[in-house]
Amino acid sequence: MSAAAPGVLEEFTILTHPRARLRARLERPEMIVAPFVFDCLQARIAEDAGFEAVYMTGFGTSAARGFPDLGLLTMTEMAANARAIANAVEVPVICDADTGYGSALNVFRTVREYEDAGAAALHIEDQVFPKRCGFLSGKQVIPIADMLPKVRAACDARRDSELVIIARTDALEPHGWNEVETRARAYRAAGADLIFVDGIRNRGDLRTYADRLGDLPLIYNGDLLPLDELRRYPFKMTIHIGTMLAVYAAIRDMMRELRSSGAIATRTSGELFEEFTRTVRVPDYQELERKYKS
Repeated sequence: MSAAAPGVLEEFTILTHPRARLRARLERPEMIVAPFVFDCLQARIAEDAGFEAVYMTGFGTSAARGFPDLGLLTMTEMAANARAIANAVEVPVICDADTGYGSALNVFRTVREYEDAGAAALHIEDQVFPKRCGFLSGKQVIPIADMLPKVRAACDARRDSELVIIARTDALEPHGWNEVETRARAYRAAGADLIFVDGIRNRGDLRTYADRLGDLPLIYNGDLLPLDELRRYPFKMTIHIGTMLAVYAAIRDMMRELRSSGAIATRTSGELFEEFTRTVRVPDYQELERKYKS
């Protein structure tokens, strides 16, 4: 082996880390699509389908624990879910970190905890705590002067410079586009890698978002347009809420069908069970079991 080989190996290892791959991917012009997931099984299904990243939704994480997305889950609970999902997949995991769970000091710790959990990216938002889902009414935002230290703290807390820090503003509903633009540009200047304006409800909002802030690296959250149309907009990433809603609808309809008819019409054959076992990596663990069997 040549003397250069260890360096080549080290470089390969670094570039195959999900954070490094997400950073590299963000340098390309094509939009990244990260479907909403709130557990490891959904993340595995998304990965197996070919998505190059997944988004750990706070709404879904809360719902899976029986709570609405109203700031009721703690940082510890959210970071634990991020860790589980990041351990289950090889693709980068983009994570909801709500308001950072307090002041700039809390944000500093939050970033460290999410980084340790394996997150490739996380976003913090400028809502008043307790926050609420970005599509719910009644949102309030903290002053810009209070959010900027939180953005700086998030950036400073990184031990791995590849971790992507996303600043989200929820100012659209309470204050309108002028305030949104002021905040977005201030958060970017404070060091945020990506800017996320939440609460885009219609195509007009979508066009305004692109027109007013298209010179910034932007995230879009929603499913207003098919992906082919959405790719015409200057978004670096879309986190696709439609997957979470489709999961809900499918489970709801199946439960109602079973209750009313006594059967489920969709495929429940042995073939589907085998696919399920592959998704949860049963064959991989069986191979390990054979390897270490005494």
